[in-house]
Amino acid sequence: MKALRAMVLAAGRGTRMRPLTNSTPKPLLLVRGRPLIEWHLQRLAAGGIREVAINTSWLGEQLIATLGDGARFGLKLHWFDEGPEPLEAAGGIVNALPFFRDEPFVVVNGDVHSDYALPPPAPAAGRLAHVVLVPNPAEHARGDFGLECGELRLTGPARFTFAGIASYQPRLFAGLAAGVRAWKPVIDRALAAGLVSGELYEGPWTDVGTVERLTAVNSGVR
Repeated sequence: MKALRAMVLAAGRGTRMRPLTNSTPKPLLLVRGRPLIEWHLQRLAAGGIREVAINTSWLGEQLIATLGDGARFGLKLHWFDEGPEPLEAAGGIVNALPFFRDEPFVVVNGDVHSDYALPPPAPAAGRLAHVVLVPNPAEHARGDFGLECGELRLTGPARFTFAGIASYQPRLFAGLAAGVRAWKPVIDRALAAGLVSGELYEGPWTDVGTVERLTAVNSGVR
């Protein structure tokens, strides 16, 4: 089987991280002495990924200048500029869909930090997605999905939070119009049809979405 291609979502404005993100894109904020996005790239490369798409918008030129062609990570980076307004997660994936060559691919949110061993497995035969979940952090106590015998559910006795890590079949996004598009409605439709598997990761994970959480990660607190 060919190595999966991957995408790191890096186009968000990081408004909750201001003033840090007024002059620095969120994926370049330092986590333990290294830009946040570099952790993803190194783990993807270690997991056998060789080509990675990165979408950009706010201060995207800084990302390109810092990461270049990806050779120092053992990767080939492909850049997808979304213009002044980011397309959100599903919109960004649709914009980059030809890059994946109609083969399964991996997507990682650029604003999470985790020890999860990338990449996640590709969707099994007959599935459209495989989604990684984590125990609910304090800031998202209600969670996002249920999980039962490896099946993602809309509800359940125990709910967990989307880790920002998943693999997909391209046909999950095929036929969707270009433009701004959120991820949740897309995955919910596939989930309702029983086409999404999931797993629970209980190791270190943080949504680095605020200055306080960035400080906590850099202090060794999760």
